[in-house]
Amino acid sequence: MPRLQALTLTAASALALIAVPATAQDARSSDPQFATFVPAANATNDKIDYSIWDEAMKSVVVSMGPSLRETAGRPDPSYGSRRQYGHVSRYRLEGTRIMFSFLDSDVKASFGEYRRDLEATADIVDIQSLSRNEQLAYWINLHNVAMIEKIASEWPVRQPREIEVGGVPLDDAKFLTVEGIALSPRDIREKIVFQNWKDPMVIYGFWRGEIGGPSIQREAYNADNVARLLDKTARDFVNSLRGSQKSGDTLQVSELYAEAAPYFFDNFGADVRAHVAEYANADTNKILSATTDVEAVIKEWDIADLAGGIREPTYQNIESDGRTPSFRIPQSMARLLAQRETKFRKILREGRTGTVTFSNITLPGDPEDKGNGEVE
Repeated sequence: MPRLQALTLTAASALALIAVPATAQDARSSDPQFATFVPAANATNDKIDYSIWDEAMKSVVVSMGPSLRETAGRPDPSYGSRRQYGHVSRYRLEGTRIMFSFLDSDVKASFGEYRRDLEATADIVDIQSLSRNEQLAYWINLHNVAMIEKIASEWPVRQPREIEVGGVPLDDAKFLTVEGIALSPRDIREKIVFQNWKDPMVIYGFWRGEIGGPSIQREAYNADNVARLLDKTARDFVNSLRGSQKSGDTLQVSELYAEAAPYFFDNFGADVRAHVAEYANADTNKILSATTDVEAVIKEWDIADLAGGIREPTYQNIESDGRTPSFRIPQSMARLLAQRETKFRKILREGRTGTVTFSNITLPGDPEDKGNGEVE
């Protein structure tokens, strides 16, 4: 992955709003210091160029493919050991992963540089005067860059919520500064975006570094794709085991919905069911039809990487396109990737591809001409 560099600005036409703006009257638990981030009434045509972050995401994000609503059983211990390395989560074959274990010190440092570039962008352009889609893309990208930066610097770590910045949990640590105001990742989500965008689709843009949360996409958000990517991520999450399940006559959903309830789900049960129905596929619609109650109990805090947040001492040789093994990866990671491959073959065999796109992984040592293997 190339070293990240500063942002550039280009002019283009503003896009239509994806949500109705909040007003000072309907904002909830508003904090005066965040009032400066309320979107302006008249939008400019300025845009922020995220092409560098877009390239980075294509290099470090791995898709596990669409959920088949099948629980992944507990894997066997690594060879020659009774200890369980790698991922054991029943949701480990869902969502996307960041290849933290392959990042060197220069790449990790570049995340911090890019985060500071994004913060400084607010000193160059009036973020609040951009189109609403442009603003939303900015806040999502800044949040996700910051999360990746801090998790990468602390890796190996089993659960991102174990990370502290200056003695404060990562999600609440005010290590970002925009227009002179100190912000935490939670502030960006709840005090800025959730306060000013009223479509709950926005909750799916924020990556928390956990398997149980929404996926991070293999492209940066921008004004042109933000609605499409949020819709894609919402459908992936809603129709996965980590998003919704059936337990008797109860629709079990992720704890994420309880966290977002003060902003989007006043009448929790009815509103969440209506929201899930908006993105539900045939299988999820069956769950909705067979349930009446709603309970936000699904969670999985393990890190969304390939190695399970731990350095495994045992490795396995990997062949690429039948060639002589050119690199080694931990046994647990090799096992996870083999399970992923089996899942993809089942998707193709059963014709479940639909409009979902997933791609093969390019690991260190792969030939340069290896194809992406994208399936539409």
